[in-house]
Amino acid sequence: MEKAKMDRISELTAISRVRELTEAEQAERKALREEYIAGWRRSTLDVLENTYIVGPDGKKRKLNKKK
Repeated sequence: MEKAKMDRISELTAISRVRELTEAEQAERKALREEYIAGWRRSTLDVLENTYIVGPDGKKRKLNKKK
């Protein structure tokens, strides 16, 4: 996610502490948060898909997906 979008999420959160957000601001913040979370999940899955466990015998194996 771009730095400007992350800054905008922070800005909207700061505004919400001072006053109620308008409907448009709430919708913008929700959309930005969803985009941020989707990016975070993608990144985390990429890391996990490239993670290997080294057993006591020295063999590498991929992590299994949980069902």
